[in-house]
Amino acid sequence: MKYALLLIGDPNDPACGEDGGANPEEFFAFDQEITAAGVVVDSFALEDPDMGVSVRSEASGERVVTKAPFTETSEFVGGAYVIDVPDLDAAIAWAKKSPGSAPGGRVEIRPLAPY
Repeated sequence: MKYALLLIGDPNDPACGEDGGANPEEFFAFDQEITAAGVVVDSFALEDPDMGVSVRSEASGERVVTKAPFTETSEFVGGAYVIDVPDLDAAIAWAKKSPGSAPGGRVEIRPLAPY
């Protein structure tokens, strides 16, 4: 089954530390490990949240574009893996190994829709 591992950070989390969570070398090592295991279908990293924009609808239905930083929340998606593993337990095991689940971050696991 295919799952998305969404790497979510929060720079305002007190557990995050002054560098914003896990260091890049930890992510590079994890990337090598999960790729070597043969479960990665695809992966990507995103630029910092301040490079993003958000599009949402107002009550009137008008679309509004907001440039980062976003005041609604401090959490951001830093990247993702799409993995193909036998079950949710296997996806959880990979999420636990990810530096993204260290203090100051979290990994959200979502099954890919079959359509």
